[in-house]
Amino acid sequence: MLVQLASMRDALAEALLELGERDRRIVVLGADTSVSIKTSLFGDKFPDRFFNLGIAEANMVGIAAGLALAGKIPFVSTYSAFVPGKCLDQIRNAIAYQKLNVKIVSSHGGLTVGPDGASHQTVEDVAVMRAVPKLHVVVPADGPSARILITESAKVSGPFYIRLARPNVPTVHQSLSDLHMGKAKVLREGSDVTIVACGLLVNEAVEAAETLSKEGTSAEVIDSHTVKPLDSQTIVKSARKTGRVVSAEEANIIGGLGGAVAEALAEQHPARMVRVGIRDTFGESGEHAELLAKYGLTSKEIVRASKTLLGGE
Repeated sequence: MLVQLASMRDALAEALLELGERDRRIVVLGADTSVSIKTSLFGDKFPDRFFNLGIAEANMVGIAAGLALAGKIPFVSTYSAFVPGKCLDQIRNAIAYQKLNVKIVSSHGGLTVGPDGASHQTVEDVAVMRAVPKLHVVVPADGPSARILITESAKVSGPFYIRLARPNVPTVHQSLSDLHMGKAKVLREGSDVTIVACGLLVNEAVEAAETLSKEGTSAEVIDSHTVKPLDSQTIVKSARKTGRVVSAEEANIIGGLGGAVAEALAEQHPARMVRVGIRDTFGESGEHAELLAKYGLTSKEIVRASKTLLGGE
């Protein structure tokens, strides 16, 4: 089967152009990375609604807050190492505390930044943003879903953190008609183990389910793109059916999706669980596929975790 690859940065540009065409309240702010992230395309078409603030991320977030108070819908975008990496205080106090309608869309999240190394590989951003009150946290799996979720974020009043990946990624969503913000999507039905994933690890989860199926194990795969607020209803329903849960994410397992799923299960339906993700460590320089393999962020590791729960190892 031919694997389709798509860029989340292209999806961001396409979504912003569409939103900008429909709604003059949409404004875009960048921090000297707009060509790389492709938000410069919005600036080319709507120059009066595009602001490049230079390498001054904290200032950019403050300006976005002011624009939101003036009735605009600001989209703030740069690398995740810089937002939220350099301006948590401004995000917390200027945006989230006031529950302003600002959308932070950061690219280059996780280890797959690759050769840029540990200083630019944000493994903690999902956990940090989850802990900020009133802030939605979204981690799309592929280009098409990123475009839908970015577009939907403009329709939901309030602050968002949407995390995109740098490399072109396989398309896992064959249908987008039932993809909605705040609602986890069951990509594959199963009865023996539940695999809950977000971001690039959704594709790995699907591949793991196919491998397990060949060995006689039925795995249910859930794309939990909205990490906060978590769709605990869908996840707990699946856990009641399978009795075993594997979480998978390109982020630190402490406080990330795995932490969110564990919290939901502990409160609503305790089940055996294994978390696949970055195990409380920094990354290093390397090609993104090599890094995913080294740090156990692959379908192979998800299969191993599933077998552990099933008693096969």
